[in-house]
Amino acid sequence: MFDSHQVRARRKRADAMAVEGADFLARLVLDDLDERLATVIRTFDEVKLLGDRASVDLAAVLKQHGHGSKSIEAIEFTGDDPARLGEQTTDLIVSFLDLQDVSDPAAYLASCRRALRPDGLFLGAFVGGESLGGLREALLIAETEQKGGASPRVHPAIALRDAGALLQHTGFALPVIDRETTTVRYDSLFNLMLDLRAMGATNALAKRSRQGVTRTLLGRAAEIYQQRNGDEDGRVRAVFEIIWLSGWAPDSSQQKPLKPGSAKVSLASALGELDGE
Repeated sequence: MFDSHQVRARRKRADAMAVEGADFLARLVLDDLDERLATVIRTFDEVKLLGDRASVDLAAVLKQHGHGSKSIEAIEFTGDDPARLGEQTTDLIVSFLDLQDVSDPAAYLASCRRALRPDGLFLGAFVGGESLGGLREALLIAETEQKGGASPRVHPAIALRDAGALLQHTGFALPVIDRETTTVRYDSLFNLMLDLRAMGATNALAKRSRQGVTRTLLGRAAEIYQQRNGDEDGRVRAVFEIIWLSGWAPDSSQQKPLKPGSAKVSLASALGELDGE
């Protein structure tokens, strides 16, 4: 689905551009990562970083919480080479705004699961399916009007309801899934698209159209976007959804749910006691 070489090339180009303010999403996720690591009561000696960015210092945040005393290794990983991460090679994997550009999320997560030692932690954040719906809609309508059909211009994304199933399917224990949404306002659709370029988040689909987007098409898309996502002051809104995943490599020390039928007190009796009966 995705051209992994193009994904990495565009991220590197974004790092080189270093447009001031365009890294706002990465910084929001970094702050959230900081808070989440503060709730983890143990430390991890060896860490692998997937999706590392030049604009944020992930290693510094990890060290601040006592992680990575032996090693912190940044790895480019697309999920199509399971041997890249190895088996039981690390204690913590942090996937930073990476999973949304992976063709096979299940293979990616399964490789992460195998790379963790028992009771190791996977913690990841990615751009979710509710992001940039207005942009996708505006480009689709504009191109259909002008060309009678449309090419995929905005990446498909994993929906929240599918994220938990992916964790369970790939063998993680104690999976947790949640989301954060951020609404950003821009002067126009053009400013939004400039930010996406500066983030390295432009179209890298393997079957993307090789024909450039014309000014006429962009102009019409901007009109549609303004009509559907505009505010009274003339600015437009863009929604970014960040989905967080966490899961542990199974270990005998972890809590496990009771087997069905093993309860010694019935629910009815427990409720009766709460009611004073």
